[in-house]
Amino acid sequence: MFKLACGDVMPGCAARFENRDRGAMLADVAGHAASAHGITDITPEILAAVESKIAFVA
Repeated sequence: MFKLACGDVMPGCAARFENRDRGAMLADVAGHAASAHGITDITPEILAAVESKIAFVA
């Protein structure tokens, strides 16, 4: 299971994501970034910041 707390990337945000499929979770995160934070262009730097905070829990 992949897990991410948005607040680890965007301090103050309480959104949390988890999914068995990393790609599906990243799609959910991208949708949240657009709707909650106004981020519609996921740059390589943003993606790297997000990916560095994803945890895998077996």
